[in-house]
Amino acid sequence: MITSTLLLLALSALPGEDKTVLPPVYALRVARAETIANGTVEHAVVLVENGKITVVGEDLPVERGIPVFDHPDWVVMPGLVSCRSRAGLDGRGGNASNPEVKASSELYPKDASYESLLEAGVTTLGLVPPGEGIPGQAVGVRTQGGTAAEVILKDPAYLYMQVRAETKSKKMIIDGFAAADEHKEKVAKAKEKWEKEQEKSKSKAKPKEDEKKTEEKKGEEKKGDEKSGEEKKEDEKKEEKKDEAKKEGPAFVPPEPDPKVKPFIELREGKLSALIDISKAGEYLHLLDVLGDEKIAYSVACNLRDDIDLYEIAEKFGKTGARIVLTPEITLQPFTRRDRNLPAELVAAGAKLALLPRSDSAASYASWLKDVGNVVRFGLDRAVALRALTLEPAEVLGLADRVGSLEAGKDANLILLDGDPFEPRTKIRMVILEGKNAYEYEAPTKGGDDAQ
Repeated sequence: MITSTLLLLALSALPGEDKTVLPPVYALRVARAETIANGTVEHAVVLVENGKITVVGEDLPVERGIPVFDHPDWVVMPGLVSCRSRAGLDGRGGNASNPEVKASSELYPKDASYESLLEAGVTTLGLVPPGEGIPGQAVGVRTQGGTAAEVILKDPAYLYMQVRAETKSKKMIIDGFAAADEHKEKVAKAKEKWEKEQEKSKSKAKPKEDEKKTEEKKGEEKKGDEKSGEEKKEDEKKEEKKDEAKKEGPAFVPPEPDPKVKPFIELREGKLSALIDISKAGEYLHLLDVLGDEKIAYSVACNLRDDIDLYEIAEKFGKTGARIVLTPEITLQPFTRRDRNLPAELVAAGAKLALLPRSDSAASYASWLKDVGNVVRFGLDRAVALRALTLEPAEVLGLADRVGSLEAGKDANLILLDGDPFEPRTKIRMVILEGKNAYEYEAPTKGGDDAQ
């Protein structure tokens, strides 16, 4: 093992640097790891190599020569994932169907707001286009980087739609799938026409090919006596390949869909998922009616407030196994002073849960863990809450193979805390993004407001 002196030398800040410098390969030894995928690991060791997690386990031995970052009182968990956000974006949108629009087109990776998100432990964002109706396609990004290419993880991540209890928003979705049907018919007609043309060209070419083959055969017969048996076999194989290539002919190339139609085609094909925003229970029922027999992958998002009535359709969410994306609020039963823990109620009914901060403000992100902790104190299962901040939103973004849990092979996006994530006094001490130190807490000077 490495001595304390060597540890300090290996992990101390370089001259002129403000942050601890982490080498390409190192181990974290902490009191507890919240792995999300495999529960809580006590006395945990996390080995990181070239930005990836290679192993997580209890009291694992560390190979001699690997620097160890040792904090026996700290907790490590995956970086937080906010799957629906407008942080760092300032575009404006109307109420229309623009499924071809991409949030990545207005991305500015150097926006100052991303620094405050990192301080709050947020390592992955799902950014959506502005507006109502069908604003367009979200992009999954990391929260640090100098260029769009450096920060974009997945583009598109999902199609963002909003359903309201009025005809216009429902018609946008119905029209989108109707346009996909029209394109399907267009492709079928184009293929039928192509097949006829192929048959026609083959029938015209056949007599000439037969005549050519006869002449070639005569020539080959004259040379045949001079060739060995192996050479003859090779010639036969070449001829067979030529015949097969002619039979296959050129591949059919379907006509390109209109950019507005393509997202709906990809929804049906399972190449794209959707995040659908609602504001009350009735709008989810409208959504089910609009989708009808359409089999697409989607999650439902809703900002909670005191007059919300989602409890009325909890069983519907449970039966469909839908993922519901909520803000961490304890709401009041309408017209009463009785508290309702809707996140816990919907989970109990069978829904999957992802959680968002209350807004995109720096203050909302800074209090996100505490707000979720409050919902946990009111009855939401702690393990479900941790998953709702990490792996479930990663699923929404289609990035669960990379982020959202502490597992071998995943990006080393980690939060190091000096206590339980949901305790109000707990501080985030360090945020690691793909193995590198992205943020480190600076202890206040003596006499400061936060001095301990």
